[in-house]
Amino acid sequence: MSNYIYPQNYGVIVIGAGHAGVEAALAASRLGCKVAILTQNLDTIGQMSCNPAIGGLGKGHMVREIDALGGAMGINTDATGIQFRTLNASKGPSVRAPRAQCDKKAYQFRMKHVLENEENLEMHQGNVAKILVNNDLVYGITTNLGIEYHADTIIISSGTFMRGLMHVGKQNQAGGRMGDGISTLSDSLKDLGFEIDRFKTGTPCRLNGRSIDFSNCEKQVGDEPPPWFSFMRDKIGPGGTKSNQTETFTLNNWSDPMFHMEQLPCWITYTNQETHDIIRSNLDQSPMYSGLIEGVGPRYCPSIEDKVVRFEEKSRHQVFLEPEGRQTNEYYINGVSTSLPFAVQLDFIRSIKGLESAEIIRPGYAVEYDYCSPTQLYPTLETKLIEGLFFAGQINGTSGYEEAAGQGLVAGTNAAMKSKKLDPLILSRSQSYLGVMLDDLVTKGVTEPYRMFTSRAEYRLLLRQDNADLRLTELGSQFGLIDEERLKLTLEKKESFLDAQAFCRKKNLEGIKMDEWFRKPGNGISKLPLEIEKLYTNEVWNLIEIEFQNEGYIARQEQMIARAEGMENFKLPENICFSSISGLKKEAVLRLEEIRPKTLGQAARISGITPADISVITIWIKKENITC
Repeated sequence: MSNYIYPQNYGVIVIGAGHAGVEAALAASRLGCKVAILTQNLDTIGQMSCNPAIGGLGKGHMVREIDALGGAMGINTDATGIQFRTLNASKGPSVRAPRAQCDKKAYQFRMKHVLENEENLEMHQGNVAKILVNNDLVYGITTNLGIEYHADTIIISSGTFMRGLMHVGKQNQAGGRMGDGISTLSDSLKDLGFEIDRFKTGTPCRLNGRSIDFSNCEKQVGDEPPPWFSFMRDKIGPGGTKSNQTETFTLNNWSDPMFHMEQLPCWITYTNQETHDIIRSNLDQSPMYSGLIEGVGPRYCPSIEDKVVRFEEKSRHQVFLEPEGRQTNEYYINGVSTSLPFAVQLDFIRSIKGLESAEIIRPGYAVEYDYCSPTQLYPTLETKLIEGLFFAGQINGTSGYEEAAGQGLVAGTNAAMKSKKLDPLILSRSQSYLGVMLDDLVTKGVTEPYRMFTSRAEYRLLLRQDNADLRLTELGSQFGLIDEERLKLTLEKKESFLDAQAFCRKKNLEGIKMDEWFRKPGNGISKLPLEIEKLYTNEVWNLIEIEFQNEGYIARQEQMIARAEGMENFKLPENICFSSISGLKKEAVLRLEEIRPKTLGQAARISGITPADISVITIWIKKENITC
């Protein structure tokens, strides 16, 4: 029996409605494409399967970049956050990062509301079983019900659902998330020739807050005023969005500076020797240590089993008790991710101070899933094997809501540009943390689930979270991702910042020019005379303070970028045959043919490629008089 062909051709189809899928669909629709998003369950759009928290080291930077390019994650976090903090507030400006605990359900429901009201965007419930390809060009998908959807481009953002397998002790069951089914889409990808491998991630148990003795835990409160994620936060609230509609599921009305919900506290406790003894004595029941789990897990987010084994010298490990919402008693127990049997989980949890009577309402578990090596992608996130097919999120071997959302935004933008036959958006390492992540993925690949905070960003002082709008919003506008109002506000801020810089280089304060005054230890915004302070906004003064206090370091990083530009602008021929270049080692040829770098700079960052290899390629291209 032939399939039913849905009577609508789309510019972009997005498979999956997690954080990658949401941003991909919204970006493509903002660019005027007809978009369909397909998900197994329309009730779990934008769901936070793990901790309902956004931001953190490196991640907070990326969320502000997503926001600067018109993405939804930042503004949705500001609207539904229940605690806001700045991490590393006492450290240098490059490592300060916002983090928010969100109301899990409010975040999810609001994000679904955003998608439902987005022009050009349709939502469908279905489990995609097959990618439809003709002559290495994608043209659609087929669901397990035999429905065909056709499109110019396809984005796969399948999360942990591709052949997902969940483990609790030696028991396992198929599923990409507790309570949800699996996708067999990786079988179709394998048939198309993609390299498929396995990764693992996990989550801790959830507790009933009524069973926690908070009097024996350390209280952690949010920052006042709360640090924000969106540069357009003051647009959140009744009548603050397009069509003057009321903000549904919004907890914080930032359009009224006086109104936002009182922040909820988090709590801190610690494991102890008894906890560790219970875990050690039950390692034979751990699927990781008994060989049941094949996939590789994240090195920088280990399970409590890993912590106890790998850091034997530590007498305790920190545990964060974080609320999952304003209207629920459910608490996320951060720091004790586990896949031990339920009975063991209950024993070791109850050995922790404050948790002696804890009730586990959801057990912790590990999940294995299929992913595709990201070296099979171009920097646009389009696959090299199949034209018009894009990957975003955990399918690329990454972990984290923020990493997924960033990839989704880039994939959605480029799928739309592909559909419209326009040039793609390619972000460089010197432009953004997003550019660092994408280059890391497609150039170096992954050996463990990739997280942004483990990445080396060479130009951190230039890629701060506070200047993301000044770096990226104009670029977003060029691609159609940013509306005129937002662009106008950004340009006004930029003009004010440049004016403030010029003012400080001319104006004397305490007998010296103000730029020099800012460099003196102890001087800052708080010591400015009122008549000077009121000339510019606090946001602009913060930028001024950072720029002048770190001027030498910033200048050196700008010089580094300028020196690297030659190699980054040195494009390699599309059809270059590396095996024909005399003098290249066999190992170098294999890596270069696998990655197919677009520029000499990208070639230099491939693992195993030496400066000598780069010299050989450069000399060969110049000798052959090849131009691109």
